[in-house]
Amino acid sequence: MNFEIRNNGEPVLDVAELATLGVGQMAYVKPIGSDEVARLFPQAPKLQPGMRLFALLSASGEPILLTDNHDAAVANAWAHDLTTVSLH
Repeated sequence: MNFEIRNNGEPVLDVAELATLGVGQMAYVKPIGSDEVARLFPQAPKLQPGMRLFALLSASGEPILLTDNHDAAVANAWAHDLTTVSLH
């Protein structure tokens, strides 16, 4: 990865470089409602409204897994050698 350097010495990432940062190495678990599932997982069947679910997403935001259990999402990430990170 090549970095442009600002005048103050800080590296600058372009959009394409930022989008690939951590891909294949990191993932995050995102709590979602069943009403959000179709947007992230268009192949998923229609779910009962009001369910709380957890989506495992790649560093670039691509969906990997949908589950009703946070620990299952984290375990799946570990099983695929992905480090889970928190979003703030």
